[in-house]
Amino acid sequence: MSTITHRIAIDPTQPLAAQAETGHNRWHEEVAPILEVKPGETVVIKTRDAFDGQLTRQSAPADVARLELGPVHPLTGPIFVQGAAPGDLLEVKLLAIECDPWESWGYTVEVPGFGFLRDHFPDPYIVHWDLCGDYAESPQLPGVRIHSNPFPGTVGVAPSTALREAIARREAAAAARGGFALPPDAHGAVPPRGPIAEQGLRTIPPRETAGNIDIKQLTPGVSMLLPVYVPGALFSTGDVHFAQGDCEACGTAIEIRSALHVQFRVHQGEAERRGIQSIQFFRDDYFADPALAVPRRFYATTGFSVREDGVNEAENLTVAARNALLAMIDYLGTRGYDRQQAYALCSVAVDLRVSQVVDVPNFIVTALLPLDIFL
Repeated sequence: MSTITHRIAIDPTQPLAAQAETGHNRWHEEVAPILEVKPGETVVIKTRDAFDGQLTRQSAPADVARLELGPVHPLTGPIFVQGAAPGDLLEVKLLAIECDPWESWGYTVEVPGFGFLRDHFPDPYIVHWDLCGDYAESPQLPGVRIHSNPFPGTVGVAPSTALREAIARREAAAAARGGFALPPDAHGAVPPRGPIAEQGLRTIPPRETAGNIDIKQLTPGVSMLLPVYVPGALFSTGDVHFAQGDCEACGTAIEIRSALHVQFRVHQGEAERRGIQSIQFFRDDYFADPALAVPRRFYATTGFSVREDGVNEAENLTVAARNALLAMIDYLGTRGYDRQQAYALCSVAVDLRVSQVVDVPNFIVTALLPLDIFL
């Protein structure tokens, strides 16, 4: 392990609004950095959970129904990286993750109106997880043990003014066409006032600057490459997951607080030279234990591009993915789990795989359930 040069501490018992000097929850180029580092220095970054402390071990489904979405994704940062300039490529090496150093607890929630199958699951639900070192278990999902595979759900850098404004316009247009997009909203914002609160981008989607990418292969050992849009890059992170399926279907994984160990490197002019406009990453080892990364035993369901009402949606991966997940939820019912249990289990353990995108009109998506999670 590299020598630690800097630490960013937080009080996990207090929301971000009470410790605004440690972070933010909107993407904006004017968010002031909380730390300045040199390339090569190692930083330990403590992070909050995705819902910023609104949930505890005692929370029930009724508490999930009352969740405020404005404070979602409290991020620790930004960190100003010396020498980083627009057009550069910021390399972020993830060295280690400490999973909830405070309490060894995590949760998975189904929030009404959110999630991939929100039309099928309108009711609130919560799964409490006990983090037991290398695995997590829950009284809400008896007979299941989920192995640790921690990664940051949200990492990113600040947008330029021009990029932020372009993103806001295109997302407003998507919403006007009937899409699900959240516009800038000062309610629950940190900082709470001014241009950042009023104009800052919400943290829900991934974008050119990365953000809420939820890529489960970003475990310790990975190097992430982020195009730089503002001086210093202004890197922030949070929303760490103990484990997640390749889909995070219900909208949450096993959500935890954490401490991340990272190192930075700047590749001058490389994003501009190579035309890189979104996150790329690489690694030289398995992202998880090989037995977990490629499960030896699994059960799989499939879906193709035909809607539930019988309409054939040509070349529609969304419909195929929905059908694969609904079939998996039905299968988990045969193992004794109710539909909300099954939906949560899909979110933390089931991998969606794009199996083929050439056999028109019906693309195929496969949902793969590792059977070794069952005791």
